[in-house]
Amino acid sequence: MSPVLAGVLQLLALVVALGLSYRPLGDHMARVYSSERHLRPERWIYRAIGANPSAEMRWPAYLRGVLAFSAVSVLFLYLLQRVQGALPGSLGFVSIDPDQAFNTAASFVANTNWQSYYGEQAMGHVVQTGGLAVQNFVSAAVGMAVAVALVRGFARSRTGELGNFWADLVRGVVRILLPMAVIGALVLVACGAIQNFSGIHEVGQFGGGTQQWNGGAVASQEVIKELGTNGGGYFNANSAHPFENPNGLSNLFEIYLILVVPFALTRTFGRMVGSLKQGYAILGTMAVIWVGFTALMMWTEFAGRGPAFELAGGAMEGKETRFGIAGSSLFSVATTLTSTGAVNSFHSSYTGFGGGITMLGMQLGEIAPGGVGSGLYGMLIMAVIAVFIAGLMVGRTPEYLGKKIGTREIKFAACYILVTPALVLCFTAASFVLDTPANSMTNSGAHGFSEILYAFTSGANNNGSAFAGLNADTQWFNSTIGIAMLLGRFLPMVFVLALAGSLAEQTPVPETAGTLRTEKPLFTGLLVGTIMIIAGLTYFPALALGPLAEGLAA
Repeated sequence: MSPVLAGVLQLLALVVALGLSYRPLGDHMARVYSSERHLRPERWIYRAIGANPSAEMRWPAYLRGVLAFSAVSVLFLYLLQRVQGALPGSLGFVSIDPDQAFNTAASFVANTNWQSYYGEQAMGHVVQTGGLAVQNFVSAAVGMAVAVALVRGFARSRTGELGNFWADLVRGVVRILLPMAVIGALVLVACGAIQNFSGIHEVGQFGGGTQQWNGGAVASQEVIKELGTNGGGYFNANSAHPFENPNGLSNLFEIYLILVVPFALTRTFGRMVGSLKQGYAILGTMAVIWVGFTALMMWTEFAGRGPAFELAGGAMEGKETRFGIAGSSLFSVATTLTSTGAVNSFHSSYTGFGGGITMLGMQLGEIAPGGVGSGLYGMLIMAVIAVFIAGLMVGRTPEYLGKKIGTREIKFAACYILVTPALVLCFTAASFVLDTPANSMTNSGAHGFSEILYAFTSGANNNGSAFAGLNADTQWFNSTIGIAMLLGRFLPMVFVLALAGSLAEQTPVPETAGTLRTEKPLFTGLLVGTIMIIAGLTYFPALALGPLAEGLAA
């Protein structure tokens, strides 16, 4: 079987698996967030934190809950790393330095999981399982809660109430992420991923000498890092490490875990707003972009020219032979079109255009299908922009799902789409103005520029993957990427929740003959075009200096 055919078959198998999961998972999540019943374990949690899960919240109160919970999480994770040397199960590792502890705490709480350290050489069992793995669950649940709040803004009328943040947070963990993670961890263990609390072992190497390997609760952390679109690896090699991702079957399963919840949330959206067709329109937009990027990535990596490419069957540098070009391309597109950031190959070794595709996937806003929760609310923001543009073209007040998109709403949407590009481009520019950050680059020229552009694109978009080749473990990058991750995560949430509150207060307007039919394929095409144009106009100059210049020079 040719590698190209194998890649096509993997893509088809993935589409089938996602299609079979779409309806039951989407409907289940809609029931979870619409239910008025609280399970007994959930009531124990509410009593422990002093929350009233039945109290409705307006958007400022909902936002305060998001920010307060996240601030406490950052502080807890920071302190846990700072005292690691005194904790049991530390494997002899010392406490983490302040700037790196801040960067890591900001990273995992912001659902980014950017890592400027070697996981197996820095973090013990307590920090890995009691700190990082816990944040993998709750940070994903926060994103889902904010997405559901925005959906309620479209579904409700004449009220500013968006639900209860604490109830949404707990339900997302207890009823959705935790059961799926348990099943997924068992599958990964069956595939060969390790799951233990053993210490450091010395193993012999071929040709003499020894090497040290850690044990750890790897399978359980691996499954939630993919399922919650987190991305931080137990080992520095991330999902290229055989203890995390042993074979082709586990690789395909991990890609499925990355995509299943973000895609299924579109059905949850359709259920909650009372129109499954609206959910299908959003799903169609996500699917068109995802399939298009996957096909383009496979083409660029298989079509490399030169003797080395021809002998290897494509651009195999930096890729695991057990996954090949197809498995690596599928994984890289899935992880950069979502906010996962896990990697099973070396993105810096992709072709110039291939590296540019990974960057562009994040620069779209990671909305196809995007992160858990963040992908849905990001896509709905783009839908608001799209109907506004359509309204300008026909001279009519834009409407979406029966809600008028007026001055206030479009200001919130515009602020949302401006925050992340401002962080990426300003921090990238500052890094080249100063001497010290530029000295962290391994490469010069277009590829060196791509290293820093990718780092801030990944951080501000809460992705967490790295182009590598960049020494990011410096005070400058630990601090600035940490700030970019926090601002890139929580500033957009302010505008999302403000928009949700504004929509929920409106009285629905009746549909007329002039209303834009947002459930039709025409709107899907308009939405795809809007996304690509906005991203292109924003990032094209920077991409032209990096991956495009490198690709054209090859």
